[in-house]
Amino acid sequence: MNGLEIENLVVRAGGKTVVNGLSLKVPAGEVHAIMGPNGTGKSSLSKAIAGHPEYAIESGSIFLCGERINGLKPEEISRKGLFLAFQYPVDIPGVSIANFIRACLSARLPEGEVLNVPEYYKKLYEKMDALKIDRRFTSRSVNEGFSGGEKKRCDILQMLMLEPKFAVLDETDSGLDIDALRIVSEGINSARGSGLGILLITHYERLLHYVKPDMVHVMSGGKIVKSGGAGLARELEERGYDWISVPGGR
Repeated sequence: MNGLEIENLVVRAGGKTVVNGLSLKVPAGEVHAIMGPNGTGKSSLSKAIAGHPEYAIESGSIFLCGERINGLKPEEISRKGLFLAFQYPVDIPGVSIANFIRACLSARLPEGEVLNVPEYYKKLYEKMDALKIDRRFTSRSVNEGFSGGEKKRCDILQMLMLEPKFAVLDETDSGLDIDALRIVSEGINSARGSGLGILLITHYERLLHYVKPDMVHVMSGGKIVKSGGAGLARELEERGYDWISVPGGR
């Protein structure tokens, strides 16, 4: 299957099971959202998909565009076409945004090919303008001294430049004011229709006002306990999670 497919995934971290028999399919070109309260394993799932070494996959499989990626190093999974935007983006002092993205793109080129620098900067400035990122940011160190909104826009800039096959966006809406949320959402929406599959991880419906998901999944106890259309997010906003997460809840 083109896209992301997870089968009966069990993940341990910090001496406990954080993902417990989760299965999920997100076809290429679709946007799926995962919602759920704190501590249900949403961010743990994103890190396991990306190959974080502290999140050990005990059983189950993860497929990216039909290829099993279990056990691969994070950089190998990235080259296969996965992009992960962290809930808390890290600072990279001394490495400018322009050089960071340029290095990422160069690492994905076939051996012997060289990045076209003028074309690179033309595209970079176009994406920065769309995300309302000041062009002077190209010389600033990645995320250093950035506000929450600037960090999240920088993440989306990286996604748009790298053009991955699949993107996992872990609480991209956290810490954003209304204007920043709208700009980030427009950036995400601009990538739709290109065959890119997206898994949005969020607590709140507000992001889904701007980025309309094809499916919404509710995570509880380390697994998917309910799935539905966009209307499910509205119902969760109104009723909370207890009616789903409690066994036998209706």
